[in-house]
Amino acid sequence: MFAEHGPVLRGFFARRGANDDAEDLVQETYLRLLRAHQGQAAIANPEAYLFTVALNLAREQAARRRRTPVPLEELENLTTLLASEESVEDAAERAQRRQRLQALLASLPERTRAVLVMQYRDGLSYRQIADRLGVSPHMVKKHVVRGLSVCRRALADAEA
Repeated sequence: MFAEHGPVLRGFFARRGANDDAEDLVQETYLRLLRAHQGQAAIANPEAYLFTVALNLAREQAARRRRTPVPLEELENLTTLLASEESVEDAAERAQRRQRLQALLASLPERTRAVLVMQYRDGLSYRQIADRLGVSPHMVKKHVVRGLSVCRRALADAEA
């Protein structure tokens, strides 16, 4: 059963944004199936039970990803992209600007901050971000527009 359904389960988890953890989630699915089989009488439809367990694991994984905060030190690429590209700006000014932008990003709602990081740091498309977060691409676009608008306004206010 493992050999037969393993590739299908890996694809199932990968489509739900768990690319890096797909193999571990497949193993956990089978482990839970074995535990359930040992704890009770024979399972009437093991294949259906297997995919029910897999769906529950995918939901648990998605909930864990939503709760995990994005570390501010990972936002340096976004900071660089959002900062102006003035070549005459000295290093101290750039460092201050980076600190202001990091503080600004930290003040954004978690979902908006996560969308900006996935877009600018990870280079993901709206569709990929939407799949990972379980929202529509249109909602991803709204988060990007809102986040960039807040960042640009705050940077303009700080420079004025």
